[in-house]
Amino acid sequence: MSMANDDEVTITENTIIRQIKELEAENASLRSQLEILMRQNANLSAELQYYKKEVEKLVSPPLIEAIVLEVLDEGERAVVKSTTGPNLIVKIDSKISKESLKPGLRVALNQRGSTIVEILNEREDPVAQAMEVIERPSVSYKDIGGLSREIQLIKEVVELPLTKPGLFKELGIEPPKGILLYGPPGTGKTLLAKAVARESNATFIRVVASEFVQKFIGEGARIVREVFKLARKKAPAIIFIDELDAIGAKRLDIGTSGEREVQRTLMQLLAEMDGFNELYDVRILAATNRIDILDPALLRPGRFDRVIEIPAPDLDGRIEIFKIHTKKMKLTRDVDFKKLAEVTEGFTGADIKAVCTEAGYNALRANRRSVRMKDFMDAVEFVKNNRAVESRGIKLDGKEQGVSIL
Repeated sequence: MSMANDDEVTITENTIIRQIKELEAENASLRSQLEILMRQNANLSAELQYYKKEVEKLVSPPLIEAIVLEVLDEGERAVVKSTTGPNLIVKIDSKISKESLKPGLRVALNQRGSTIVEILNEREDPVAQAMEVIERPSVSYKDIGGLSREIQLIKEVVELPLTKPGLFKELGIEPPKGILLYGPPGTGKTLLAKAVARESNATFIRVVASEFVQKFIGEGARIVREVFKLARKKAPAIIFIDELDAIGAKRLDIGTSGEREVQRTLMQLLAEMDGFNELYDVRILAATNRIDILDPALLRPGRFDRVIEIPAPDLDGRIEIFKIHTKKMKLTRDVDFKKLAEVTEGFTGADIKAVCTEAGYNALRANRRSVRMKDFMDAVEFVKNNRAVESRGIKLDGKEQGVSIL
């Protein structure tokens, strides 16, 4: 009997042990499933919060942009100029620091109570942002040939006031505001502006005058203000206005609405140059091919203090320009820069650069690693033919093409 009882007890213990193990395994499985469900719940909760925020964005009313005019009641209220029209006296949200709210800042108002709920970042006009702004141009005076006198004149007006302002204070004279460069296309007006910006460690802001001409009334004047505002912000800076005649032509008493808008833009430019807002470390350079049509108001002293002609280079200038554009080229010994300068009389710097490039192409076509004198002579003839403009067409490669010149 005792042995049978012992066997029954053993069987019962084994059964209990097996059941415990099964329960432990089931418990571990349930714990694993619980962890998976908890992670899924966390993901779903995060997704729910995301969609709630998106729904709030969709149903929330838009904010109104405004400009702070005056802060009242020790920072409790403010006078703002809203984009909807009138000036408003509004309350300030408690989350906004009272010390950071100053006149001139852009703020956001809610639509219900017109409360200031956010301070917006300062905005630059998209047109001004799209303009060519170079912190330090790569062009130096060494890259410009045949214009030593013109470089000296520009350095006196632009570079000295930016690099040595104390000299002008000591002499008791006001630094000049700007220079107008005029001459044929391709003579190096833009290169001069970039070089003086580099030597002055000034930011170079280049804008074509035609970009000031806009469709809507007042837009051109606003863009002029934005450009000068950008220059003051990045001072010392040089504003280079290319093709000034696009907005600087002589004003007429009778004209279309478009011409009147161009005149408004010109008047804003004149106001920025000698108005109430001091330019300080901002200098203005402008370039044109048609100085004969410019308005006299632009040419008087106090605006463009020096008017400098940038002519086509002389013989020595052409030799210097050839040396500049060929310093990285592999040349044969028969290349004679003086002879090349003699046969390119009347060529501008841009024409000479085109000659050097075309000479390189001639060497490439012949599968040579160096450029010979004949390559340059052929390139000179090629560029001459491209420049030859006749009354009934343009000569290309010695053949007359039926293209009218407008």
